[in-house]
Amino acid sequence: MKIAILDVCTITQGDVSLDPIRALGDTVEYDVVPAEQVPDAIGDADAVIVNKAEITEMVMDACPNLRYIGLFATGYNNIDIKAADKRGITVCNVPGYSTDSVAQLTIAMILNFACSMVQYNESTHRGDWTRMNRFSYLGHPIMELRGKTLGVYGYGAIGRRVADIGEVLGMEVIVYARTRPKECRFEVVTKDEIFSRSDFLTFHCPLNDDSRGIVNRESLSLMKPTAFLINTARGGLIAEQELADALREGVIAGAGIDVLTVEPMTPGHAYLTAPNMIITPHVAWASLEARQRLVTKVAETLSAFMRGQPINTVNGK
Repeated sequence: MKIAILDVCTITQGDVSLDPIRALGDTVEYDVVPAEQVPDAIGDADAVIVNKAEITEMVMDACPNLRYIGLFATGYNNIDIKAADKRGITVCNVPGYSTDSVAQLTIAMILNFACSMVQYNESTHRGDWTRMNRFSYLGHPIMELRGKTLGVYGYGAIGRRVADIGEVLGMEVIVYARTRPKECRFEVVTKDEIFSRSDFLTFHCPLNDDSRGIVNRESLSLMKPTAFLINTARGGLIAEQELADALREGVIAGAGIDVLTVEPMTPGHAYLTAPNMIITPHVAWASLEARQRLVTKVAETLSAFMRGQPINTVNGK
């Protein structure tokens, strides 16, 4: 089997080996490929594995040998699923590989807002502590998370893990899910309630017609002025200018953002001048352990397809 591997630089900087995939066939490997060059990069390959490169109907038409599309990801909105179905191309993702990694960064953002760690670190490095006449100074707020309400929007694997950690920290957890979750020991609430009641509101849902732009001027107006919003799911969940405006106007207290509607971030983005916002460049998923796990699972999924027993398929169901 000939395998084209795209987006290699998004998976490894030399710290994670692609050998489990290479062992399955003859591979050609590329870093970021411009959209117009994707068909040439795939060429006559039987399988392509991508992270964010778009595999459109036009790409499929230009690559008639293609029978398998694998994802270095759980989300697959960059693949034209209907076009793949029409052509009998199997599309497979990797669920669950980054649950711990994403939950960890989510909680790290919550802890920073609670403890003002970034602000105190920057202040100390500016020399503020060296100029004090006392052992400590309280220039930034610190709060305990115990008793605060953690709203978890989306109750899949990552949402469940975040909820569990929040409970361990003594937080009161409430949950919203499009479909009422089974075996949820936390209070399940409406959309309006999760916005209005949360002290920390974190998003762990897919991007679809129901969730696109769910964070907007109207929903933000329901939140407490002391509340914080965290998004490590998909950038399109948020009307970005409206969130930036809400922060400037004091509608909410802060936001932690790992994902944007358009990535990489564009120069002059509204978030860059928004107050009390933590921005990380879509790295919640990218711990070393998660990336190693991802490569192993991608190889296992492709191997299952080659045996005629596909797993983790997202089409043809």
